[in-house]
Amino acid sequence: MEIPTDHPRKESLEARQKLVKAYKKGIVAEEGLIAHGRGEAFDYLLGEKTVSQAAEAMRVACKEISKSQTPVLSVNGNTAALVPREIAMLSQLTSIQVEVNLFHHSQKRVRLIINHLENFGAEGVLGMGRDSRIEGLSHDRGMVCREGIYSADTVIVPLEDGDRTEKLKEIGKKVISIDLNPLSRTSRMADISIVDNIMRCLPIIVEILEKENRERCCKIKNHDLPESFDNKENLKVIEEKMRSGIFEDK
Repeated sequence: MEIPTDHPRKESLEARQKLVKAYKKGIVAEEGLIAHGRGEAFDYLLGEKTVSQAAEAMRVACKEISKSQTPVLSVNGNTAALVPREIAMLSQLTSIQVEVNLFHHSQKRVRLIINHLENFGAEGVLGMGRDSRIEGLSHDRGMVCREGIYSADTVIVPLEDGDRTEKLKEIGKKVISIDLNPLSRTSRMADISIVDNIMRCLPIIVEILEKENRERCCKIKNHDLPESFDNKENLKVIEEKMRSGIFEDK
């Protein structure tokens, strides 16, 4: 279907088309389509825009990624379907390792996702390892690669399951989440919680890290960063914005 350029829901409809196509290819699980619809509902409450608190969390997240020794981006089917180009750019621009991690797991689906990301230029994408596990997770998301998530100091978890975030924290990982629900266990357990649509968020993160690379410095300039960051307070303000319907920053 050709979506008219002037359609008020153009971006949303394009995202749905991406997911449906990826589902037909076996990249996205049926349950992933339901999860996306839930996320869209929260995006409506945000006014479908990146609020200043989300932008602030992104800048702090980029600072954390920059100082990490072994950062890893965990990718599921929905993430691979929605932002494959940005994932590829991260793998090329930075030391971020990309690792596929799925709740509805099959080796065939892991391979399809890896091939999909490689077609967009992603480099060195890891599959779900069988050599290591996250202790305390009995489901398949507990399977990780030893050279990836298992050894990471920082894990970026878009569209995440809260129990894995909790266990990653327990084993000493710094967790950066990207989740449209500020009330989720993922958002509340993460060290840095970015409450935004991943299709808006990841391009901004790429842009910040590209700037850092151009400047050839190991940290983002201090004037680009807040003096302090309180993740719980940041989540509280976003929740209040959602409840009040106030999307414009004062």
